[in-house]
Amino acid sequence: MNRRMIFYMIGKIITLEAVLLMLPLLVSLCYQEMNCVSAFSITIIISTAVGIAMSLIFKPSNKVIYAREGFVIVTFAWIFLSLLGCLPFILSGEIPDFFDAFFETVSGLTTTGASILRDVEALSHGTLFWRSFTHWLGGMGVLVLIMAILPSDNGRAIRIMRAEMAGPVVGKIVPKIKDTAKILYIIYFVLTFAEFVLLLIGQMPVFDSAVHAFGTAGTGGFGIKADSIGGYSPYLQWVITIFMVIFGVNFNLFYLLILRKFKPVFTNRELWFYLGIMLAAAGIITYSIYPIYNSFSDSVRHSCFQVASIVSTTGYSTADFNLWPDLAKGVIFILMFLGGCAGSTAGGLKISRVIIMLKAIIRDIRHMLHPRSVETVKFEGKPLEPAIMNSVTTYFALYIVLMACTFIVLCFEPSFDLQSNLTASISCCNNVGPGFGLVGPMAGYGGYSGFSKLVLTFAMLFGRLEIYPILLSLYPRTWRKK
Repeated sequence: MNRRMIFYMIGKIITLEAVLLMLPLLVSLCYQEMNCVSAFSITIIISTAVGIAMSLIFKPSNKVIYAREGFVIVTFAWIFLSLLGCLPFILSGEIPDFFDAFFETVSGLTTTGASILRDVEALSHGTLFWRSFTHWLGGMGVLVLIMAILPSDNGRAIRIMRAEMAGPVVGKIVPKIKDTAKILYIIYFVLTFAEFVLLLIGQMPVFDSAVHAFGTAGTGGFGIKADSIGGYSPYLQWVITIFMVIFGVNFNLFYLLILRKFKPVFTNRELWFYLGIMLAAAGIITYSIYPIYNSFSDSVRHSCFQVASIVSTTGYSTADFNLWPDLAKGVIFILMFLGGCAGSTAGGLKISRVIIMLKAIIRDIRHMLHPRSVETVKFEGKPLEPAIMNSVTTYFALYIVLMACTFIVLCFEPSFDLQSNLTASISCCNNVGPGFGLVGPMAGYGGYSGFSKLVLTFAMLFGRLEIYPILLSLYPRTWRKK
């Protein structure tokens, strides 16, 4: 275990956070919110001091990163980023309670969008900007960003990317991992800017356009209005709907489009499965909610928006789906588990894993009928190695255990019903955001106790990092010297 390299990298990441905190500081200065200026300034000073100190004290002679170092770096980096990232909320007094501030920060960085706030419109512009900007940072991954801007290119940095990026298989787009990280972030930035411009064209204010572009790009969903996106025009709702769908797509496909390699994009089964599920779900929900709105266009708009929001795990809403018929709510409940494509900013189980598990089930059924047959499971035309198949199965088992444990802990809460606790567990573990009942789209998580909030906070971290990095960081053998 290269401990010095672990803490050296964490120091670099904390220093980067200090630099990024300059943006909400500038926003606070523009709006003359001096209380927030002070809070962000103090946080920047603390983060800079901690980051530089760790980088100097733990500067390693050996900069090799193996799998175990990659997992540990990712886990502790996200925890440190969250602990320092919650300081502006506490120091400004806008979220004075530590458990609330930590929950809000982790929810932002993990792009969950679950909030403890009831009156979000009472927050300052600087704080609102920081909440949404954490979505953008966490969407593609903070460590992927640092790999894109670090001057050195360590070939083993793929270990970090695999630990932070979502999906059963993570690979390089181009031979160098540094160039891969750069390409991903360029695509990410261009798509974010494109949405920002289209929102401006729809006459959304500049500040609103920026924070909603950040929230959509990271598939996070922190709103700045009490009704989330419900108060904006149908045009703006459709723009956000389309971009929620886009950011749930594997970013490798966008790179292939840039290279004009259209065939692998349009024959990608994960993409068509992803789009097909959303179209089918939107059709069923439109049928279910039509009697409420008595307008086909409104029903289609609300259903498409909510389906895109839940599948991409963004969590924005245009209506309180708590009030929708049971059929619509049932479809939304199922969608909470799926998530977007592998290699996207979306959370959840991932469409690729769903496809692999379905193919494995079909293979096993055929094997029961023909015991002597040998059939290989293929994904995107390539046979899957047994190790990947086993990892998908094991991950699914851990995924169910994580949600079950979270749910059981929440059931000790006397003021929350079964529906609220169940959907809160599923929503946080899948980084979706809203649930049903007392944690619905127009409600929040503020009523939970400090301990339950801490449990939900780590459920969000487990979900975003896909369980293994945190488990391995807690495993004693990981820390042993080779």
